Amino acid sequence: MVPLSWYLILSAGLFSIGLFGVLTRRNAVAILLGVELMLNSVNVNLAAFWRYGDVTQMAGQVFAIIVFAVAAAEVAVGLALVISVYRKRNTVIADDIDLMKW
Repeated sequence: MVPLSWYLILSAGLFSIGLFGVLTRRNAVAILLGVELMLNSVNVNLAAFWRYGDVTQMAGQVFAIIVFAVAAAEVAVGLALVISVYRKRNTVIADDIDLMKW
């Protein structure tokens, strides 16, 4: 059986890669991909703690399903915003998007 620490290391690695992607990328779509990677690392944590905890309770799986729903909503809204900004500005570079600045 795989120890819990391996899952936590995998999850920390995925979260770190996602955070690095969010902080270093200029493309808005790549930033959204980094956020998705961070949400998936949370799902790995939830499933690992559910597996190594009390498996009769479904709390870890329920929270993972909620995170999936939040991730799907984030993708839908995020991509809609990116498409809208692209139509208005003809760019998806995050530095060039200054719609809220005066």
